[in-house]
Amino acid sequence: MKPSIEALKQALKDKGVSLSHQRLMVLAYLRDHTTHPTADEVYTALKPELSTLSKTTVYNTLRVLADSGLVKTLTIQGHETRFDLKDVDHGHFKCLACGEIYDVPMDLGALVPGSLEGWDVRETDVHFKGVCPECANKIREDE
Repeated sequence: MKPSIEALKQALKDKGVSLSHQRLMVLAYLRDHTTHPTADEVYTALKPELSTLSKTTVYNTLRVLADSGLVKTLTIQGHETRFDLKDVDHGHFKCLACGEIYDVPMDLGALVPGSLEGWDVRETDVHFKGVCPECANKIREDE
């Protein structure tokens, strides 16, 4: 279930992030679009609704949200940074055929090997690359 606008406002407050209309709209966009958008995609989508919105505001907002821990940044390939709001453990799968990035449910805590005992692991990122089932089916049909 997606968090309500009130829940998003509370999340900002809980993290000590001052509430602004732009921050709330960016957070709501990430809540509603689980496609792991880039900052430019967020800007392009929100600009028609927020005529005074600038790219700088979107980039700064995403940085503040990431620094607060409300949003996760993903750099799966190259220098392309994408953003993810999900707060449940999951990995990511990038399809090399269509370019989509999918969430992969998994217990990331269980992945920390015993050889890291005593280490203070703060973050775990799991990225897979390959071909998604839909593209794999298309490839098989074309053969």
